[in-house]
Amino acid sequence: MLVVAAHAVLPSTPAQAQIAALVNGEPITALDVQHRMRLIQISSRKQPTRQEALEELIDDKLKLSIAKRYTINITDREVDATFASIASRSGASPQQFEQMLSQAGLTGAAFKAKLRSDIAWQSIVRGKFQSSLQVGERDVVAALESKTADQKSEVSIEYRLRPILFVVPRGSPQSAVEARLREAEGFRSRFQSCDEGLALARTLPDVAVRSQVIRLSVDIPAQQREVLNATAVGRLTPPDVTQQGIELFAICAKNEVRSTDTPQKREARDQIVNERFQALSKRYLQELRRSAMIEIR
Repeated sequence: MLVVAAHAVLPSTPAQAQIAALVNGEPITALDVQHRMRLIQISSRKQPTRQEALEELIDDKLKLSIAKRYTINITDREVDATFASIASRSGASPQQFEQMLSQAGLTGAAFKAKLRSDIAWQSIVRGKFQSSLQVGERDVVAALESKTADQKSEVSIEYRLRPILFVVPRGSPQSAVEARLREAEGFRSRFQSCDEGLALARTLPDVAVRSQVIRLSVDIPAQQREVLNATAVGRLTPPDVTQQGIELFAICAKNEVRSTDTPQKREARDQIVNERFQALSKRYLQELRRSAMIEIR
């Protein structure tokens, strides 16, 4: 308590107090720049310059500013859910992942600040340029022909899934999310078949077993397809944090089907969408920069 009190009365450090830039009146501090440099270094394994970090932070301020203009409010819960999902894919709880970041010299708050601007920007660009991000079959075929890919029909996998949701009430603290995550992990280890496992899930408090979902491998992003392929029939996928709570999927069947669409087509379509998204994002940011008041100090 004495340490906390001392920090409360001590003046800010130079890095905390120094303003590196103003974006439409919103400050970017020298400490923000330090944290972003560390984040870039961790994610890209390259040492960025101070200017590169500052430019990213300016872009983030512009993204959040335009989000406010479009009344897009990214809640703490959305950011926390994305943070927890990233942590889960890393094999860690949100608290463990935050400790990992701290050990790497980065705060969880700095990481979440980046997540907030990215979530807002995805929503804005996809909404504003929705028609431009639509990809036709001709575009996909042309992209595949340039790679001399096989266009013939091939076998796809049909997954029969039952979503299981460990409900977490809206507004619950992070400790409640982590507790439910542990419950879901424990249940996953006991789940041995769809018949018995789904019946058991229905007896658990605040757990919802949803209707069957049928998905084709060609309709699923590569990363999710890898998870489903790695999960045996009659078992559960790793838990994922969503807006409603902790979600797992029971894989009740995998069947081979013939499909005129292929994973190669899906990947080509995703690549085209991503390339268009990046180009539109870059152009729109340039427009925002031209109309913004940016002061570098």
